[in-house]
Amino acid sequence: RLQSQQCTGGSALDLQTMSVEEDEDDLYEGVDLGEQQAEDDEVEYADEFTGDDMPGVAGSAGEYNAFDIHEEVFEELRLDTASVEAMQVVWSDFQMAAETREAVGEAIYSAIFDAAPSLQAMFKTPRAVMAMRFMNGINQLVANAGDPPTLKVIVETLGFQHLDLDVTAPRIQIFRDSIIDLLQTEMAQRFTDLARNAWCTLLNYVGGAFVYVRVQYAERMRVLSRSWAQANRKAPVDRDEEEASPDGDALAGREAARSNGRSSMANSAASRSRKGWFNAAGPGRSSAGDSGRSAGEAHGAESMNTGVPKTFYDMFLFNAAVMGFGNRVWMQEILTSFDAIVTNISNSYRFQEECDVLSLRLAKYHQGSINLIEYKSVMLASLRSLVKDWGSLHEISWSWLWENVENMIKRLQGKPAMQQTALANFLSSLDDNAYMALRREVYATFFKLAPSGEDYFKQSTTRLHFIVDRMVAMSLDMYKDPKRQVEDLSALGLRHVGYGIPVDMFGPFVSSAVQVIGTLTDDTLVNEAFSWSLGLVSRILMRVINEGSTIVMKAINMNSSVQLQKAVACAPRGKRAIWVLNVQVGTQSISPLMWAIETGSIDAARAIIVDLLTIRADRDRYYYGMDMLFQRHPDIVKRLCVDAPGLLPVLFDGLVWRSRATEQGQRRAIFFIKHLLLDAEGNLAPNIGWITDFGDPKIVCHPAVALITDLVWNRVAFRTFLRGKAWFLVTLLVFVISQAILNHVLDETVGHEETEVDNPKEVRYSMFACRCFTYIFSMGSAMWHHLRYVAHDIRSRSLVHLGWLRFPQYLMKWQETAGLLLALTLACMLGLEPILRCIGSSGLLFSEHCEAADRVYFSYSVFSTAAMLLYFGMLTEMSVFSTRVSAFVLVCGRVLSEVALFLFALVFFAVAFACTVSALEQDGSKFKGIPIATLNMFKITIGMFTHSNYDVVLEHPALSVAIFMYVIATVIFLMNLLIAQLNCAYQASYLDMLGFARLNRGKIVHTTTRSVSSTRWLAFVDNLRLEDPVEFGEGDVGIAGGVLVWEPASENPTTEDTIRRYAGSTSPEAQWPADDHLAADSITDRFDRMEKLVQKTMKRMKKMGRTSGQGGSAIIGSSEGEASSFTDD
Repeated sequence: RLQSQQCTGGSALDLQTMSVEEDEDDLYEGVDLGEQQAEDDEVEYADEFTGDDMPGVAGSAGEYNAFDIHEEVFEELRLDTASVEAMQVVWSDFQMAAETREAVGEAIYSAIFDAAPSLQAMFKTPRAVMAMRFMNGINQLVANAGDPPTLKVIVETLGFQHLDLDVTAPRIQIFRDSIIDLLQTEMAQRFTDLARNAWCTLLNYVGGAFVYVRVQYAERMRVLSRSWAQANRKAPVDRDEEEASPDGDALAGREAARSNGRSSMANSAASRSRKGWFNAAGPGRSSAGDSGRSAGEAHGAESMNTGVPKTFYDMFLFNAAVMGFGNRVWMQEILTSFDAIVTNISNSYRFQEECDVLSLRLAKYHQGSINLIEYKSVMLASLRSLVKDWGSLHEISWSWLWENVENMIKRLQGKPAMQQTALANFLSSLDDNAYMALRREVYATFFKLAPSGEDYFKQSTTRLHFIVDRMVAMSLDMYKDPKRQVEDLSALGLRHVGYGIPVDMFGPFVSSAVQVIGTLTDDTLVNEAFSWSLGLVSRILMRVINEGSTIVMKAINMNSSVQLQKAVACAPRGKRAIWVLNVQVGTQSISPLMWAIETGSIDAARAIIVDLLTIRADRDRYYYGMDMLFQRHPDIVKRLCVDAPGLLPVLFDGLVWRSRATEQGQRRAIFFIKHLLLDAEGNLAPNIGWITDFGDPKIVCHPAVALITDLVWNRVAFRTFLRGKAWFLVTLLVFVISQAILNHVLDETVGHEETEVDNPKEVRYSMFACRCFTYIFSMGSAMWHHLRYVAHDIRSRSLVHLGWLRFPQYLMKWQETAGLLLALTLACMLGLEPILRCIGSSGLLFSEHCEAADRVYFSYSVFSTAAMLLYFGMLTEMSVFSTRVSAFVLVCGRVLSEVALFLFALVFFAVAFACTVSALEQDGSKFKGIPIATLNMFKITIGMFTHSNYDVVLEHPALSVAIFMYVIATVIFLMNLLIAQLNCAYQASYLDMLGFARLNRGKIVHTTTRSVSSTRWLAFVDNLRLEDPVEFGEGDVGIAGGVLVWEPASENPTTEDTIRRYAGSTSPEAQWPADDHLAADSITDRFDRMEKLVQKTMKRMKKMGRTSGQGGSAIIGSSEGEASSFTDD
């Protein structure tokens, strides 16, 4: 089977659905079987085309031939080698003529579509998706025509997928002859009688098998599906619903309800509890070996509450305990995988995979023997209790299912343990040289088997060797821990979906590895163990890639916004958002949007965000992807800040709607800020913090971000921030009173060393009280705050390295650094406090004038001055109350760097010229010695050097020249340069001045809101009424989650209605009609298409010339038709 899938191919990326059983070729899907005209066409067609009228057709081996469609038997089709080769050569030449697989699928689709005009209206699946299904299905059939057992399994699987379609012999003839006619037209003389005979036989075999499977197994499948759904209290899954995952359906339904504005919360809650939103594994969707319980287990808690088992999982456990099998641990393993087995019974490959993984899991059970009959007994007993209409057909169907499962498990029973031991011993015996040879030979063999593989393996040799090592490790890990390995493979497969790796590379790669291992050992058991395990690994990977491959992912790999718009245009309107947000395979999922962002496909990511945040409406409801986007990616703002900052304006623009109409000079504007403001629990979302940490002054000024910041600041954070700063203001006021007011009330100092008059008792007592307040409450609380943060950062190792020094992380905020310096300064003041030094030395209580105090009074005053400066420096944080004041303060801070550069240059010139004049022989006392000369140089620069001093300088000509040069260098040059620099820096900062102010406010809002009480926050949120739909106009009830704002009509002119409204059907399953402005490509895209079409046509013309003037090609005709329609546009 592994070899048979080598040609199923890279075009899997064109598939739209999420399940491989649907992706792989619903050849007849979409045909409405209720049209009477279609039935008449079939009868007429059957009369016209019979086997007797087919020229050049001979019978093939066995009872299958090119004439008859056998509906009563289904055996292996055995074609002779010559017929198989002739058929495969024709198919290969046909694909080469079309150049791309998409063109092949389109040609087949057109041929079948045009075969019976009355059937044209009955094709429901999008053309692009259906065409690739035809291509992949026929490709798989032809590739395996020479392997009868594998071909039968493939045809049987396809038959299972078409159980819901009424496939009849006349319809089979329509499809068969349309394909034969197409091949005859394209291949001309290359389509020999032998090839024609083989093709007709194969298509007759497939069609007859579809009828046989439908008649023989359809009823059993329906019984299994319905009874299993009833046993697990869920509705049977419809085929149309399988296009999306259950999680996607739940999300789509919830979005439709929200858009309506009229749905009940009860239904939404029921939908969430039933399926969940992008859960790891929804009920009924577990993959092979998935962890967790079956679908019925989802309701286990509810059943436990009532005491009566209501699901299969709980009923099975109950019956197992009653029947004495409660200690059978191995039953739990089967029960875990049983849902996946039952739901995939119609897919032979997936059914085989589930049973193989289950066999590996059962092989880990070593406590006693495994008697599978016991499970069957408990299973049937449980189903009889849960299925109300249980009858003989149910008994037969479930017994038939378990017999198949039991046969597959018994076929492998006992083998995994021996194979694991043999493979582990072999791999441990390989030395480094053997491993290196293995790595080299695997790729050498692989490139021989599949030369095109060289185009995909572009990594370095070491990386390629790592891949081989991981492959070998996976083959052993599959035996060791199959449960975890399946989950890891699912994640790995989804990553390969994003890489665009074709699945037809897996077959040759596995074959090459098996061949190389075969050259290293003659042990049959080792070869069998490695090939079987690696084959299972490749099957899981191929399934995951096929299930996860969509045309949306292909458009992302191409980074084409046009292709992405065409891809999502095929989606039902109720599931459009799901197609670009989630691809679910078992317990693993991948987001196309996030993949586009991570891989740098910015154009595709931009198109996805625009499409999600475009409001569309029909008569019944509005569709808006905001809720689903933030539910799937609550950290979308953070991810965009890190990986794609250019998409932030696109995201925020999509959250704003403005009306085209004005009302009394004002315009309606709705800001959908719910998910920017609130997280899933209703608290403040971290989006404001992420935006402010990003530090872009333009993004923070976006109307949506500014509205959120202002709302939270004005209604919630302002009071909390002011209350927190009130204490700081009190401590500052007390400090100013004690240090700058009270000490000068009666200051009559004539000479500080000679006489002093102490302050009155009231002043001294007040000063002592103020200083005690400062030391205890201001310094004490600050010390406790900083000690706590320092200890926290040291314990968590949150340290910042500045050279060889390390500092706590919290000191990176200038407010914290200033606060720490202030606390240390106050501590130094306490150590030098004059009042404490005068205790016992002065006759007056709390006096600060004594001999001991006089010695430290000046030092104390210096620290007091520094503390005063720090207090007022920290007071600048209060500028956040006004954005204009805050902007001015921030601009001042941003130009300080220019002042620092000026001071550095000034110090350099002052010291240089001070040294110069000190070396000069001169009598001027003002410039003798470097210190005094440097001080006077500074005085000259700032204009403090008196005229009388200049007169003294003029008496010394050499000194005058030096001073004149200094004045030119500093007063004229440096001063004017400083002015120019300040001007340029201000101009640069002025453009973003408001943005920097909003950044500062945003940071304060983010930190302050954490301390807001829950009562105030809930009152604020309730007042916004985000759960109520907002009106787009008078009487037009819109979408919930927004805030209505009235803007001046001239502020944001809007000439086009941004809501796209559509007439026609209002079904959520219907696609949106094509938009003219989206369907029409840009001028550049049109010329690119024209150039490609011309080049393609020229290549085909050359090929036609080499084939001796063969007839016109239908494929070329279709391309020419496309070119003509292109030029008509």
